[in-house]
Amino acid sequence: MSHLDAWMHCPVCAGPLSAGEHGERRCAACGFTAYDNPAPTASGLIARDGLLMVTRRAHEPFAGWWDLPGGFMEPLETPEQAVRRELLEETGLTVDVGELIGVFPDRYGEHAVATINLFHRATVVSGEERPADDITEIAWMRPDQIDPAQLAFECCREALVTFVRKS
Repeated sequence: MSHLDAWMHCPVCAGPLSAGEHGERRCAACGFTAYDNPAPTASGLIARDGLLMVTRRAHEPFAGWWDLPGGFMEPLETPEQAVRRELLEETGLTVDVGELIGVFPDRYGEHAVATINLFHRATVVSGEERPADDITEIAWMRPDQIDPAQLAFECCREALVTFVRKS
């Protein structure tokens, strides 16, 4: 099921939308087409003294679950810029962004927008650790002791397993 299935009217001219051959939604009145492309996210795997940072989600989807810090990329932002911005916003920390650990497809909750998720190794440079409005808690855990089933998203589980394997 595509998140576009609920779109009935064109966001440009309010004309009716119809389904295209590949799941897209098309407006015959003005030619607008919406595709079900994944939204990009960028996250950091921040290790310090053998521990990995995890954060507890404040909001749905998966409020209260553990997560790896990161978020949706902004227009014309590189993944590295997004990791730095998101980590500063969410944790108060400035980070250096290192190697790409992996790229994993997922959804932002059940029946939600598809995502393509880039995970980078990162190290803390400066700042005062504090949870922001998106998270309720910051914790540092040994990567091999984090239960992947306790992480909010499948992409985070895959990133954790890949991170442990590469470390």
